[in-house]
Order: sequence, then C-alpha cells, then structure tokens
Amino acid sequence: MSALSRQRTFRPKKKWDKGTLRHDLHKKAKASLNSGLDMKKAVELPADEELDDWIAVHVVDFFNRINLIYGTICDTCTDASCPVMSGGPKFEYYWADETSKKPQALSAPHYITTLMEWIEKQINNEDVFPAQVGVPFPKPFIPTCKKILTRLYRVFVHVYIHHFEKLVGIGAEAHINTCYKHFYFFVLQYKLVDPKEFEPLKELTQRICR
Repeated sequence: MSALSRQRTFRPKKKWDKGTLRHDLHKKAKASLNSGLDMKKAVELPADEELDDWIAVHVVDFFNRINLIYGTICDTCTDASCPVMSGGPKFEYYWADETSKKPQALSAPHYITTLMEWIEKQINNEDVFPAQVGVPFPKPFIPTCKKILTRLYRVFVHVYIHHFEKLVGIGAEAHINTCYKHFYFFVLQYKLVDPKEFEPLKELTQRICR
C-alpha cells in the first residue's frame, strides 16, 4: 500500500447522524473537553444518560481520533522501519480475529491497517452497535468495546515509543497528549482496558495523567 493510499485510509470513518441521541452525546462530550473541564470530570456519565450510549459515542470518537493521529505518521511507519507491531523491546502484539484464530505476527503498519478495518466493521455492524435509539445493546457490545479499546491503546503505545519524534516535529505533541489523557481516564473510569496493558507507557502516564 502506498503512503498516499494509506493516508487516505486513516481518516474519520463514522459519524453519528445529526439530531440523534448519540450525536447529541458526542457534542456534549466534545463541549466538555473544549471547555477546559478537568479530564476526570469530562469522562463522567452525564445525568439521565445510558452508559452503553456514552461508551458507544466514545469508542467511535477514539477510533476516529487515533485513526487521524496514526495518519500523521504513517509515512514513517513502514514494513522496513517497523517489521513487528511493538512497543519497545519488551512488548510485541500479535493479530487474531474471527478469520485467524491463531495469533499472527504482523508488521506495525499491517497490524494497524488491519485493526482499523476490523474496528470499522464492528462499529458499522448494527448487531453490535445498534444505530437506532431504543434498540437495546446486545450482550457482545461491552466485550467488543473492550477489545477495540485495548487494541487502540496499542496504537498509542507504538506511536509514542517508535514515532514520537515525528509527532514533535510536526507540532502534534500537545494534541496526542490530550487525546491520550482523555482515552486513559475514560477506559480507567469504566474498566474497559486491563491495567497490565498500561505498562509500556507507565512513565508517560504518571507524568501527564495527574
């Protein structure tokens, strides 16, 4: 895949229709962040809202934002520069899904491209992410969200550890730090990512997530 076609891949994929409950929740979440509200407060469930709706809105939002962040550095994340999906020498991530039960070792760009396509498929599947208000969320919803968010966290790990200089060079450090803090406090609040996943970025998290 060429750098240009890969940059086209990493663009926002899903938007909530205007006038729907989830679009309103998305606007509410965005307004809280833009108001300078403490990040821990910003992730709290608004009064009279359903937790599943709140999680659905954030999963889609994080997917779009992390997609864009990776898109800014994807020209330097190649099969040659990143032959394994890793977060430093101690952490390596393998891919498995419904079509490949046995975990596979993939290059970082192959892993992340496959991940983004897989997430897009999940969030566009109304049997998992119902689009209509009033349709109950199915039992697989929370487990699927946990898997999505865990894998998105690994993109943060890879980008911070292997491509942070590029982000600094293009002036994106503050943006990714804000996105990371929002993501971290959200998944922590609702126990959506196993704490052991945070280990590669432990020092960074202690520094910026106070």
